[in-house]
Amino acid sequence: MMSNRVIITAIVVLLASLTISEGMSLRSLGVDLHCRCIQTESRPIGRHIQKMELIPANSHCEDTEIIATLKKTGEQVCLDPKAPWVKKVIEIIMPPG
Repeated sequence: MMSNRVIITAIVVLLASLTISEGMSLRSLGVDLHCRCIQTESRPIGRHIQKMELIPANSHCEDTEIIATLKKTGEQVCLDPKAPWVKKVIEIIMPPG
């Protein structure tokens, strides 16, 4: 009969391998299965932004997401796409064409 220690070790190894392989497969595909933004910032912070990333609505998130990286801290902040100042910045960056 197997000892409890061998059974526990086998379970831990199995769970670890499942966790690692699942994490690697999702990461390697580069797929986010949900929206990245939970809360958005609507106050004007334009002068503090280093770069902006616009993520269009897709099958995993029905909202357009705008993620700004701040100059000093490198922190990422989700911007409210409906805020007037954010709309102006988007128009400047991506003029209609």
